Amino acid sequence: MVFRLLLILVITFSASLSVAAEPYQLQVPLGLKAPKIPKSNPLTAEKIALGKQLYFDKRLSADNTVSCASCHDPKKGWSNGEATAEGIQGQRGGRGAPTVLNAAYQTRHTFWDGRAKQTSALGKNALEVQALGPIENPIEMGIKLDDLIPKLNKIEGYRSQFQAVFGTDVTSDGIAKAIASFERTVLSGNAPYDRFKAGDTKALSESAQRGWKLFSNKASCTNCHAGSSFTDQAFHNLGVGMDKEKPDLGRFAVTNLPGDKGRFKTPTLRDIARTAPYMHDGRFATLEEVVDFYNQGGIANPHLDDEDIFPLKLTDDEKQDLVNFLKEGLASDDYPDVAPPALPE
Repeated sequence: MVFRLLLILVITFSASLSVAAEPYQLQVPLGLKAPKIPKSNPLTAEKIALGKQLYFDKRLSADNTVSCASCHDPKKGWSNGEATAEGIQGQRGGRGAPTVLNAAYQTRHTFWDGRAKQTSALGKNALEVQALGPIENPIEMGIKLDDLIPKLNKIEGYRSQFQAVFGTDVTSDGIAKAIASFERTVLSGNAPYDRFKAGDTKALSESAQRGWKLFSNKASCTNCHAGSSFTDQAFHNLGVGMDKEKPDLGRFAVTNLPGDKGRFKTPTLRDIARTAPYMHDGRFATLEEVVDFYNQGGIANPHLDDEDIFPLKLTDDEKQDLVNFLKEGLASDDYPDVAPPALPE
């Protein structure tokens, strides 16, 4: 009995040593505040490296053809450059792939409709909850976690890393924490706008400076695109798709509240020039089209956010200045163009 107790203590002590690691010092670009890191999932270099591998690994899908990076590609603004996302067997959903840029600040809800939310009782941030959603979605990665866990546990490189990072074999909780940790390092800041705000008066062209003034005043963009990541993380009805016979009702499908019909989450505008096409259904190919849409006041419908969406009456020159601010002012000089890592065997 004593021997068994000592053996348990030794195993427990060894496991605690395996998960001990130096805290990772996240490098936060100019213009951004340090994101809140959940106490239940502190950043470590080993965990981030593991999350990066999982993020790029197509073996996390049912047929080994789709990874997180397939729809959220660093080369395409951490989105996929298409109107909608493509999953296994060429299946497509009805919405575009939101960018992962600055996902570290999405602490309350993720996805266009906010269906992945923070679960304080379980100590989980929305990003950890979101990480597992696409894996089990039948038209995305299409594999049940009950099937994925043994699949990854057969890969020695993953099993050994999970033991080193979490003190366990591969688990769904560990997958979520590792991917979320990697995604928290994907930050976009240090753009001309940030340097201009910091006192470099030459960081923005005169046109972009005029565009910033329009953005903040006449165009009322900051009503929704607020804060250092240029999003209020709230849900708004712009009328996009509401003129269809069977519109995508967005947030309503999650809350069943009539006022949420046609509402979708405000995306970040950081590196917006890289993340085309635009809107949840990818209907606009260019920022010029987006500005024209807002200038006309969106699409009328009973649930339009009419306090924020109304005809702007911008001139052609003003529209161009606004576009120049978005393209030039919010393009990071340190864009996180992350290359795929070597994958474990």
